[in-house]
Amino acid sequence: METKTFDPQAMIFSDAAAHKVRSLIQEEENDNLKLRVFVTGGGCSGFEYGFTFDEDIEDDDTQIDNEGVALLVDALSYQYLAGSVIDYLEDLQGSRFVVTNPNAVTTCGCGNSFSV
Repeated sequence: METKTFDPQAMIFSDAAAHKVRSLIQEEENDNLKLRVFVTGGGCSGFEYGFTFDEDIEDDDTQIDNEGVALLVDALSYQYLAGSVIDYLEDLQGSRFVVTNPNAVTTCGCGNSFSV
């Protein structure tokens, strides 16, 4: 029997997202803040993306730096987000952080929910 190893793809923290994070950190006047992206169960397609600001880095977090700010992803969420692009968009739907996830088999119309 052949043994296969899992080699996760890197995530990308876009320049646009990093610039917005920097701006929000400056507004809050707290240089310890980092953007955390996570996956939870729920949503109309099975899983849902979430974003929050966090000062703490946990032992199982992956940290991705860009433009002097950090994106944090916990180990459980990383398995669903490997290869994804974390971006920031401003368009007719408003302004928001978005995830472009190559692992998502289906997504809902709002873009916040997906299944693998």
